[in-house]
Amino acid sequence: MEIPNQHNSTIKTPEEIEKEVWSLLELVSDPEVPVLSVIDLGVVRKVQAITAQPPENWKIVVSYTPTYTGCPAMDVMKMNMRLALVQAGFRDVDFTQVLSPAWTTDWMTQAGKDKLKAYGIAPPQHKQMVCTPDSFQQEEAIPCPRCNSYHTRLVSQFGSTACKALYQCNDCKEPFDYFKCH
Repeated sequence: MEIPNQHNSTIKTPEEIEKEVWSLLELVSDPEVPVLSVIDLGVVRKVQAITAQPPENWKIVVSYTPTYTGCPAMDVMKMNMRLALVQAGFRDVDFTQVLSPAWTTDWMTQAGKDKLKAYGIAPPQHKQMVCTPDSFQQEEAIPCPRCNSYHTRLVSQFGSTACKALYQCNDCKEPFDYFKCH
């Protein structure tokens, strides 16, 4: 609901501004995996719109959790989020880093996981719910994002970035990255 002001124009509510900011951030890509937005990735935790004077000015506070401490892409993501918000007319933008709880691939949206697969990167699998000593001895069965075969093998624990592992499909013979579960 918009609130009328004394000049017969309307002033947006904080909730409307926050919704607008979330929509803008949906357009900001992860620089390492450009098919994902920062929203798809799940790094944006909270958006706050705080009114300022005059009331059409807003302070925006974006709380985020990096995928891991020292992630080299996070600075670029913050810069691109700031640019998107400034270009949309928000001049007072702050970022708050939230380290607890730690980011997890569970925070990725299903749409983001679907985009990864369509892009040729195997999305993170569901986390194992039971831990036993034997669990750590087996390789995770990762389906090929191209042919869906589970007949794949780990080539390297590290792929094109630290958050991905390199696999190869034994059926279609194609190599592919797997976005590791965190």
